[in-house]
Amino acid sequence: MKLEKYKVTNFRSVQDSGWIDCDDVTTLVGINESGKSNLLLALWKLNPAREGKIDILHDMPVSKLSTLRNIPDEVKFISAEFILDLDSAEKISEAASSTCSSETRVVISRYYDGHYSFDFPDGVPEPVEEVKNAEDYDESKYIKTLEEAIHAELPTFVYYSNYGNLSTKIYLPNVIKWLNGQTVAGIEVNEDQVRTLRVLFDFVKLNPQEILNLGKDPRVVAIERTSNKSAVPTAAEIEKAEKDKEQRSILLQSASGELTKSFKEWWKQGEYKFRFEADGDYFRIWVSDSVRTDEVGLELRSTGLQWFISFYLIFLVESKSSHKNSILLLDEAGLTLHPLAQKDLANFFNSLSENNQIINTTHSPFIVDTANIDRCRVVYMDKDGYTVSSSDLRQGADALNEKSIYAVHAAMGLSVSDILLQGCQSVVVEGPSDQHYLNAIKAFLIREKLIAPKQEIVFIPSGGVKGVPGVVSILCGKTEQLPYVIVDSDKSGADAVKKLQSGLYKEHKDKIIEIKDITKMENSEVEDIIPVELLSKGITRLFNSVEDDDFDNVYDKNKPILPQIEAFRDKYDVKFNQGWKVELAKSAKQILKNKKKSDINDTVDMWVKLFNEFNN
Repeated sequence: MKLEKYKVTNFRSVQDSGWIDCDDVTTLVGINESGKSNLLLALWKLNPAREGKIDILHDMPVSKLSTLRNIPDEVKFISAEFILDLDSAEKISEAASSTCSSETRVVISRYYDGHYSFDFPDGVPEPVEEVKNAEDYDESKYIKTLEEAIHAELPTFVYYSNYGNLSTKIYLPNVIKWLNGQTVAGIEVNEDQVRTLRVLFDFVKLNPQEILNLGKDPRVVAIERTSNKSAVPTAAEIEKAEKDKEQRSILLQSASGELTKSFKEWWKQGEYKFRFEADGDYFRIWVSDSVRTDEVGLELRSTGLQWFISFYLIFLVESKSSHKNSILLLDEAGLTLHPLAQKDLANFFNSLSENNQIINTTHSPFIVDTANIDRCRVVYMDKDGYTVSSSDLRQGADALNEKSIYAVHAAMGLSVSDILLQGCQSVVVEGPSDQHYLNAIKAFLIREKLIAPKQEIVFIPSGGVKGVPGVVSILCGKTEQLPYVIVDSDKSGADAVKKLQSGLYKEHKDKIIEIKDITKMENSEVEDIIPVELLSKGITRLFNSVEDDDFDNVYDKNKPILPQIEAFRDKYDVKFNQGWKVELAKSAKQILKNKKKSDINDTVDMWVKLFNEFNN
């Protein structure tokens, strides 16, 4: 099951977050105290892998607590829309004798009393014919069975924050008390760290009491046996202590090797070696790597490494090694890392998301992936002080919340800096939808080994065709080389080409690429180099209110597609959002991620030709 979007209501600082669209990696950006963490915590409690208990006293908004606490069964705090994948659809269909498909959508909500509700935006999937036509068919019983089958396939959520980093000093007697829910005089309990410690000992497959017992000094055993502080251990007690310590050493060595091996497969930015050691009442983790071969305690390594190893243990144990069906919620991930390591972390998220969806919060521009800026959601406070979220990065930019999107703006500035300073191949396009399409095509062609760019290719939107000269002037002023420009072949694009060819590009007309030269179709735009099957899902969403007709019935592949979409819209008086072209591009980009060359063979040659234009 894939998480499509979710909404938080009546949870801590959130009255109604609005629907938050989710991608493979989704980044919630906002200032401190904007409520980013609350948007993760509510989602975690939908189906936590571990812990995540609903706490009415602290989870309900303080201003509404006196009223809502009396009706917990009526107050939902999280709703999430999922779309079934093929595997989950097959399992659910088999368990419930249902006709669920890989396109089935379901909205799952949870209430403060812990119960769930299920809604089907496209209607409840029908039971198979044999069940539906049976004399004893009971619709309510079927729906209950269907909901139970869906709940069984619901992804678990793994939540992790910086506050859960492993303690630098693991004193076993204190850990034993904390894990048993007890307190230690004079020491404040950090619940997040206790959780990480519990996970650590689960990974070692020993409990701290057992580690302590296996390392007990035989003299202590003798004193306990005789109540005499001068007691001498017997030969049997000495022999048992030796065997216990040997057993403990072997078990810790085995666990150390397992962690070293699995961590290496997971984090490829360095080769680390871990060693667990129990010494008296203390448990320590020693670390070395291929560069620094001398072992030092984990507490002496960077806080960044402490974050990675702590997060990894949470991820590994709480998802029970069945990583495919877990969604990772990372709160302020990697803030202790160096900026370059934060950029590596953003790339790491992309590789990790091949098996796990990720939702992370940040206020660092280095963790914002500028190649996928559409995956950012701004989090800010409304005029009443409640947390809300939006995909429109212009939201929250008023006087009260203008800092909310600073990380995004700073990241975009850093991206331009990278382009100017690192010699990337920049290509100016008209708008963000063109950027999405071309980034998706680039990723596809590289993945399918159809192109091997000599430099990183970066597509820079100019804010419309009129903004092209200004962006070009900035770029060539620094690099002294004109960037390539991709221009639509509609009327405004044709006018822009004339101006560029008579001005800045007078001697470099070959660096202006008109879409009609690629498509061989007059008035064509970037959307016309995209196969209609990649656009169909987005188009269907645009016209979901039209019941008596289908865009496919009027679409003519020999004509530009955008004017046809707009004509169909006007015919049925459908209202489009302002950013509908961007949403269409994002939908196509998502679908292309799962396509192979053989799926769109007719278009691939066109794409390769286009990219070869500016890859010479």
